[in-house]
Amino acid sequence: MISQKLTQIKQGKLTAEQNISNFLNQIKTQDKEINAVLHLNPNALQQAKEIDKKPKKGKLAGLGVIIKSNINVKDLITNCASNTLKDYKATYNATVIEKLLAEDAIILGMANMDEFASGSSGETSAFKPTKNPKALDRIPGGSSSGSAASVSADFCDFALGSDTGGSIRNPASHCGVVGFKPTYGTVSRYGLIDLSMSLDQIGPLTKNTEDAELVYNIIKGKDKKDASSINIINPQKPTTNIKIGILNTNADPEIQKLIQEKIKTISQKNNYKTQDITLTYTNLGIQTYYPINYTEFFSGTRKFDGRKYGKKIEDSCGEEVLRRILGGQEISKAEYKGKYYRRALRAKKIIEQEFQDAFKKFDIIISPTVPRLPHKLKEKISLEDMYNYDALTVLANLAEIPAISIPAGTIENIPVGIQLMAKKGDDNFLLQVAKEFEKWK
Repeated sequence: MISQKLTQIKQGKLTAEQNISNFLNQIKTQDKEINAVLHLNPNALQQAKEIDKKPKKGKLAGLGVIIKSNINVKDLITNCASNTLKDYKATYNATVIEKLLAEDAIILGMANMDEFASGSSGETSAFKPTKNPKALDRIPGGSSSGSAASVSADFCDFALGSDTGGSIRNPASHCGVVGFKPTYGTVSRYGLIDLSMSLDQIGPLTKNTEDAELVYNIIKGKDKKDASSINIINPQKPTTNIKIGILNTNADPEIQKLIQEKIKTISQKNNYKTQDITLTYTNLGIQTYYPINYTEFFSGTRKFDGRKYGKKIEDSCGEEVLRRILGGQEISKAEYKGKYYRRALRAKKIIEQEFQDAFKKFDIIISPTVPRLPHKLKEKISLEDMYNYDALTVLANLAEIPAISIPAGTIENIPVGIQLMAKKGDDNFLLQVAKEFEKWK
């Protein structure tokens, strides 16, 4: 746990320099196989030495963090794993980076990812795919593939990713780590090279929920640089006698069985009440998500015209990025007057309302994180199957609610995650419940 390492550092039993040196050595010897980290911070060790000299250290003193390569870190290459921005060095820090640095965290490097966060497998990176550290012949999930793999492979104390439709939780599930997507707006998006502004949220990937909670409480909060950011202060809620809704899904039977067994064990030990639920509009999640994603991504990429940032994106990007640009361009045509985008936003509101109603009856809603096991690297699967990896995770983004994936066990030695969701703003309550689930492996 991060708290134990922090105690060691503050007591002088471990120096920040030793901690960072250990991680850098691990990355240099092991990452040739995994390809999780695109660029290392050349100043990481020197920064660690400076922190060791400080008489009063921050809440993350000497801890090493890997950052998804679509979150700006000043003077480090922030290329979104794309040839479009291949050598682009960020000129400023994202707000989340400023908050981490203020607490004496050390940026180890920038993580591999699906190009411009367009993907669910980690395979669309322009700089070769990331492998799953827990199953090297399998995908790690995406789009925060390198962030999840870095935590899973012990390359860092924690990582940051971004989640548009499951991009933190999906790879967390496949790589056997914790991935937390906060309530929309509770963490500033300033400095994030976004995929879809209505859906994106930055969040932590960690070894356990306690670590995720620590990082979240540091990076959250309203930011004057991000008009969509908010402060939410909810009273502490007890995690006893809670009612859990178990979402009916089309997940693979093996995964569904594992999740059901996990819920049964924990509910009996904690005296939780459970009930199966069916939400009418959950099957519209993917159909609602992609028109919004395509339209907003097309709009957001118009700045990559080859004049200010790198190359023209249409001339230098990969197949999936181009698909989304062309799809967004088509949806945005004047002849349609934005009707498909507006319809998708209306459907988003319907899904959001359905979850609000459900949380009047339930404290937590649970499902598998991903409905199927990760496919093998280079295995050809249909576009529909690829998009359906996010069928259960997009719902939280559309409803703007917090969601977390924690390890539930393994099938064929491959990690499987369980997803817990709570009502909007109940982030810390959700984290408390997730910690209860972690107690019973």
